[in-house]
Parts: sequence; C-alpha cells; structure tokens
Amino acid sequence: MLGANLRLARLRRGQSLRAWALRLDVSVPTLIAMERGAPSVGVGVYATALWLMGRHAALEDLAAPAHDAQALAGEMLVLQRKGAKASKSLKGSKGHA
Repeated sequence: MLGANLRLARLRRGQSLRAWALRLDVSVPTLIAMERGAPSVGVGVYATALWLMGRHAALEDLAAPAHDAQALAGEMLVLQRKGAKASKSLKGSKGHA
C-alpha cells in the first residue's frame, strides 16, 4: 500500500518515473519496484520518497512504543501474573493475622 501511495503522490505532482528516480537517486526499475511494494527495495528509498513529499515526520511514529502491540501484550501478561501472585499472597496471609 505504501508503494501505491507513493506512486499516486508522484503522479499527483506530475513527475515522470525518470524525474522522480533522479530525485530519489535510484534507477527507474528500482522506483518501479518501490511503487509495487517490493520488499527488496531498501527502507532508505522509501524514507527519501517520504521526504520528497514532505511526509518524513511520519517515520518517527512507525516504531513508537505506544504502537508496539506485541510488547504491550507481554507487559500486560507480566503485570497479570504479578497481580495473581500478589492476590495469592494476600489470601494466604489473612489466616495468620
């Protein structure tokens, strides 16, 4: 989807494949591959294309901790386990008071 969006951005700006490839400092086949979403195209090419569009600030948000669902799920599991241990500990200590 990113490649398709970048292609659309290029077309909206009236840029040819050759002109955009020159601005990105890549070959036309690499630009075509990027616009098709090929995983072989380096992330730096995508980042440069975003920069040309004035959208490079969006890159900061990609790995933001708030969007890391897998890490959040792991942290929640740890907290749930700690909570369960604390509950057991409290139940066990009530009888000794």
